[in-house]
Amino acid sequence: MKKGFLDRVEDNAAVRTWVEMTQREKDKHLFRALAQFWNQAYSCFTFGKVDLMPTIDEYMALLRCSKILVDKVYSKAVNAPTFSKRLINITGMTHPDARKKVDVFALSIYGLVVFPKTLGHVDETVTDLFDRLEKRVTPVPVILAETFRSLNACWRAGEGRFIGCAQLLLAWFHSHFWKVDKVSYRVFSESYSPLKEIVATPRRDDVSEEKWIVIFQNLQEEDIEWRAPWLLPDEILYWCGDFDWVPLIGIWGAIGYAPLLVLKQYRSRQFVPATQGLAECEFWYRGDVDGGALRVVPTELEIIKQDFERRSAELEKIIEQMEEEKVNLRLDVDVQKLEADKLRKGKNKAEEELDSLKANYKKLRLSMRTAGHGKTLEQWCEEIREETNRSDRWERKFQEVQAQNEALEKRLSESQKEKGELKDRVVELEGSLR
Repeated sequence: MKKGFLDRVEDNAAVRTWVEMTQREKDKHLFRALAQFWNQAYSCFTFGKVDLMPTIDEYMALLRCSKILVDKVYSKAVNAPTFSKRLINITGMTHPDARKKVDVFALSIYGLVVFPKTLGHVDETVTDLFDRLEKRVTPVPVILAETFRSLNACWRAGEGRFIGCAQLLLAWFHSHFWKVDKVSYRVFSESYSPLKEIVATPRRDDVSEEKWIVIFQNLQEEDIEWRAPWLLPDEILYWCGDFDWVPLIGIWGAIGYAPLLVLKQYRSRQFVPATQGLAECEFWYRGDVDGGALRVVPTELEIIKQDFERRSAELEKIIEQMEEEKVNLRLDVDVQKLEADKLRKGKNKAEEELDSLKANYKKLRLSMRTAGHGKTLEQWCEEIREETNRSDRWERKFQEVQAQNEALEKRLSESQKEKGELKDRVVELEGSLR
C-alpha cells in the first residue's frame, strides 16, 4: 500500500505503528517456509506423506468459542445495512457507553490483525461480520475460510502478503509439534487458554527459512503431535449435502474444507475420502477481487449529514408522489362535477316529464267524466293501462337517477375529505423539511 495515502489519513500514525509491530512479531521465516508446503488442491499442508490442516474444531478451541451452530454460521447478507449504519451501531454514536469503546477496540483487532487486508486500515467488509457477532454468529469458519483462500492466493502467485491471522495459524502449527506425554487437567478448566500457554512458551526465532524448508521436507509421522493437547473430543462438521466436504463462507469469498483428510488430528483411523469438486469450490464475491480501493472512514458529522441528505431525498420523492396524486385527484373531482351536472340535468328533465305526465293524466280523468262516449270501455281501459305503465317507467327512472345522484354526492364528499387530508400531510412534510 502506498505511504502517501496513509500520510493523508488524520491521526493514523499510532495505528500504523501498532499494526506494523503486530505484523513483525510473527516468525516470518517459519511462515514463508510453511506457505510453500500448502496444497491448493486439498486445502491442507502436505509435508511428504504427512497432511495437516487447521480445522474448525481446533480454531474453536484456540479462540475458546462455544460449539458451532449450523444456523449461526456467517453468510454474506444480501440486503445488509449500509456502512454508515453499521459504523453508527458499532461506535455508539446514537447511545454512547463504555461497552461501545470495547466494541471499537475489538473491531480494530478484527480489521487489523485477524483480517489485515489493507495494512493500517479496517476493511469495510469486516464491519458486516462484526456487526452480526451480537447475534451469536461464530467467526471461526470465516477466519478459516480467509486463511485458506489467502494461502491459495500466495501459492498461485509464488509470493504476496498473507491476508489472514498469521499469528493464529502459527499458534496452531506449534501445537502439533509440542510433544507431551499426557493431557493436562487444565484443558478442562474454564479459565484455561491454550493461546496464552502457546504465547508464553519460549521459542527460537533465529531459524532461517531454508532451515525450516529442510525440516519440513524430512518430516515423519512420528514427529507430529497429531492431536493438539488442548483439543477435547467432539462432533466433526465434515459433510454438506452429497459432498464429503463443507463450503466455508468468508467475508471476501468462499472455499472448500475437507476435515476427513486429517482424521488423525482427531485420533481417528485415516482413510482417503472422496473430494470431488473440492478444488473448484473457491470463488470471490463480485467486487472483492481488487482490494486496492480505499476510502477514509467518515466523521460523525459526515455520517449524520449523509443520513439527513438521504432522508431528505426520500421525503422529496414522497412529496412529488403526493403532488402527482393531488393533481390526479383534482382531475377526478372535475370529472365527477361534470357527471354530477349531467345527472342533475337529467333529473330535472325527468321531473318535468313526470309533472307533464301527471297533468295529462288528470286531464284524461276529467275528460272521461265529462264525455263518456266516443270510445268503448275496453278502449278506455287499454289507454289507462298504457298511461299507468308509462307513469311507472318514469317513476322507476326517476328513482334510479335519484340513487345515482346520492351516490355521486357521497363520492364528492369522500373526495373532498381525502383532499383535505392530503393537504394536511403535504403541510406536515414541508414543515419537517424546514
